[in-house]
Amino acid sequence: MQKIRKGDDVIVITGKDKGKYGKVVRFSAKNRLVVENINLVKRHTRGNPMQNVPGGIIDKEMPIHISNIALVNPITNKADKVGFKFLEDGAKVRYFKSNNEVIN
Repeated sequence: MQKIRKGDDVIVITGKDKGKYGKVVRFSAKNRLVVENINLVKRHTRGNPMQNVPGGIIDKEMPIHISNIALVNPITNKADKVGFKFLEDGAKVRYFKSNNEVIN
């Protein structure tokens, strides 16, 4: 079980996009993930008239390392540490360490 999952709201804590919020779109290579509207780069693409694909410069989301982001606590709206615990029924869940709130 990972501390950050697809669909989680995160904040960037280091790098050029520090302080920006986003949602995890997908996981990439080892310990890297793609966050929407974070770590955008310009990609020069060649057009293909056979497939009606126009050329030009597009913005593309690149992966960011998992250590550069933190999960956002919706109650405080700030970055928070995540831990694991077992409930009475034996289910393993993630929780915020600052207020012991269980993450959905």
